Amino acid sequence: MSTQNASLPQAAAHTSTGRVRNHNEDAFGYRPEHGIFVVCDGMGGAAGGEVASRIAVDTVLGFFSGEPREGGRELLQQAITQANTAVLDRAEQDPGLYGMGTTLVALLLEPQGALVAHAGDSRCYLFRACQLSRITRDHSLVDEQLRLGTMTQEEAERSPLRSVITRAIGTQQSVTPEVQELAVETGDRFLLCSDGLTREISEEQIAAVLAAEPDLEASARSLVEAATEAGGRDNITCLLVQTP
Repeated sequence: MSTQNASLPQAAAHTSTGRVRNHNEDAFGYRPEHGIFVVCDGMGGAAGGEVASRIAVDTVLGFFSGEPREGGRELLQQAITQANTAVLDRAEQDPGLYGMGTTLVALLLEPQGALVAHAGDSRCYLFRACQLSRITRDHSLVDEQLRLGTMTQEEAERSPLRSVITRAIGTQQSVTPEVQELAVETGDRFLLCSDGLTREISEEQIAAVLAAEPDLEASARSLVEAATEAGGRDNITCLLVQTP
């Protein structure tokens, strides 16, 4: 799936169930005309994860579908609050979905720059001048221990607690996303991805794919294929966005 209007941000995405899971709990969506792009990685028993991720994506996209409004940071926070409420409400209506939740990473492009919001361990990267920069930091138990210096990178990669996240959509009555503002240059490429990508291939490998393949759709597919070939132990989703 990709967009082709040169006056708008260009976007393309690819997703895969991977080699181990039997269904895909990731979801993504984008509306370039409104500058909003979202990736979610659901969690929960039965169909809960895929329900939560789809609700979260659709709620955020729907929030930005009306007339343009001022105050991007506040609007993004409001959209994510609505997504949190929508996931909680659906779980309350259907006991079989109790406990479902989802990570979320969202990019909002505005005339004055970009806003990146996230909750959980789905990530955003910026690829500029052939350099890859990680924008988000994981809301996970292991990543927090890494930042505190109580765990080494090698220990983190082996830790059985790697999947424990400390912030998510739909798991608590309220959620506080981390929001960052960024200056944007023409031709910047943003990568929004689920952890099924970053657990299988390194940031150096990601940068090499992006450097070698300027076409967004081909890049997204190549990244997912590389993660699948490296193990594919989780669902994998990549959404690439290029600024006009």
